[in-house]
Amino acid sequence: MINYIIYLGYLFSGINLLLYLKNYRKEEKAYKIVTLYLLVIAIIQFFTSLLKNNGIHNLFLSHFYFILQMVFLSFFYLEILEMKMQRRIVRTCLMTCLCVLGIQYLTDKELFFRFNLFEIFITSYLIIIYSMFHFYNLLNTEKRYYYINTGILVYLFGSTVLFLSGNLINTLQLESRNVVWLLNAILVVIYQLFIFIEWRKRSLKKNEDYE
Repeated sequence: MINYIIYLGYLFSGINLLLYLKNYRKEEKAYKIVTLYLLVIAIIQFFTSLLKNNGIHNLFLSHFYFILQMVFLSFFYLEILEMKMQRRIVRTCLMTCLCVLGIQYLTDKELFFRFNLFEIFITSYLIIIYSMFHFYNLLNTEKRYYYINTGILVYLFGSTVLFLSGNLINTLQLESRNVVWLLNAILVVIYQLFIFIEWRKRSLKKNEDYE
């Protein structure tokens, strides 16, 4: 059951990547950043699945996932946030977070091979803040990237709670662990559906503009 939903999330992720790549050259910078984000996440998902299927420890890939997700989504919000103060906050938080995490891994190299609760919290929490910034801005402007922003907020809020229990998961009984991973897999599918809806809405709007 869990594997089916996980692979469904992979399938939706791949479909979204192909759809976003289709219009890549014609779109604005924010759209291109989302496309590159989807590409990087797809690559990480591929190697995560490959290592798992070959019985190789793959937990270290989670660090690339969380950090690169923060980087790409930070650049995405730098493009769509309109207030200078908000963009200044994003830049400052991004640089500070990368520096702190870099110091953390340099001082504790063993951390690379287990869940880093601080990394999970800070990288996700910052993006949630940026998402709320954008929702605030949308109160008085066109609903630009509304669906992607909604998907980011829903996914990160839910997955952060689940991943923060990462070091606890291994102490749970198998049935309880499966529930945690099932919920995360469902969140991924929901997230990808929001990303697809965003692409669909933009495509329909462009077709209407051409008519």
